[in-house]
Amino acid sequence: MRKLKLIWDFKGPEGIKIAEHHALHLNEFIEEKKYDDVHSGFEALNEFHAIAYIVVPEDEMKVFRDALKPHRGQVYAE
Repeated sequence: MRKLKLIWDFKGPEGIKIAEHHALHLNEFIEEKKYDDVHSGFEALNEFHAIAYIVVPEDEMKVFRDALKPHRGQVYAE
């Protein structure tokens, strides 16, 4: 099954901290809903741009998209 990476972008001098914090909330969402095949995290792309993300099965993407309102998405490559 193909997976998708739903992404939130955070820019500026506080972007990394905000992305890290947002990833904590994504983890809480995953734990609360008891999803097994889902994971989240954050990445600093550079000093002023970071992302938080959640990786979900493609067939469940709409549920996550509608509930969490990501900025964008892409196919997840492990």
